[in-house]
Amino acid sequence: MNVTIEENRSHPRLPDLLAAYHLLNQAEKGTPVTTVAGLPAVYRAEAEDPATAFAADTVLLATPPGDDLPAGCVVLKAPYEGRAPEIKRLWVAPEARRKGIAQALMTAALRRAAASGAAAVRLTVWNWREEPLALYRRLGFETVASWDERPDLVCLEKPLDAVERLTPEDVRAHASAGLAALLVDAVDGGASVGFLAPLEPAEAAAWWTGVADETERGVRDVWAAQGPDGRLVGVVTLVRAGAANGRHRGEIARLLVHRSARGRGLGYRLLATAEAHAAATGLTLLVLDTQTGSPAERLYRGAGWTAAGTIPDFAADPAGVPRATTLYYKRLG
Repeated sequence: MNVTIEENRSHPRLPDLLAAYHLLNQAEKGTPVTTVAGLPAVYRAEAEDPATAFAADTVLLATPPGDDLPAGCVVLKAPYEGRAPEIKRLWVAPEARRKGIAQALMTAALRRAAASGAAAVRLTVWNWREEPLALYRRLGFETVASWDERPDLVCLEKPLDAVERLTPEDVRAHASAGLAALLVDAVDGGASVGFLAPLEPAEAAAWWTGVADETERGVRDVWAAQGPDGRLVGVVTLVRAGAANGRHRGEIARLLVHRSARGRGLGYRLLATAEAHAAATGLTLLVLDTQTGSPAERLYRGAGWTAAGTIPDFAADPAGVPRATTLYYKRLG
């Protein structure tokens, strides 16, 4: 099910969604009210004027396919006083539940948090809300020490993968282990990244050693993501055009996320990191190519990239079968 996610704290549907959330919340807490006017002041303000109440925050809405109006919402609160950003007000209208909308909203919120550079995300949930609690645990949230002393409230936190730029020495140090493993995993998973299966770890390591040389010459930049256990779980590289008339341009190459780390917005975060660096260093145009119909296309389209065209039989997949490739570009600034 393809749920449409939009960021809009001023959407006319949002007050109704927030009102329904707060009215049910009050009923579950044993202090029911029948109208928005009866809500505590802080909740009433959110339902009556969410654009003002969440002026500093990210508000996401989800619309199921075929519908005209959003059926769910979530708020990613801006971090303050050094605390991790907090996810709040996750709500899906009863008639639209069990269609993946809540997970789509959470995934989008986690992507926004990761792209902002946050090290973790936190949230609270009443212990009687079994389905939301199960969803949060599936997404990797764990119970932590309470920062809210209200009875029956569970405090959860999810660490986000740390994305760091690698020096040439870093690339060489990781070439035969973490980086090679990422490349082998991608080929084993069917990704068309320039190699045929089976890819031997030694061949993968040799390729990364060459990348270290390019990094040393200033031709390629590399960023890698480490999981909470320190293992490399993702990587992306940015290659700068060498021709004098193309120095405004760069190419995103080898965006890899280990299969065990997918579904938590890491690809989006790696891509956003490379894009931000490209813009900060004067590049105004980025290009890339990816196998037509691959899951990566959804990532690039969702990140604002534009398809420029498709070339049939451009490159063989790991099994050696020629596949079409779609070219993408993105203007920066």
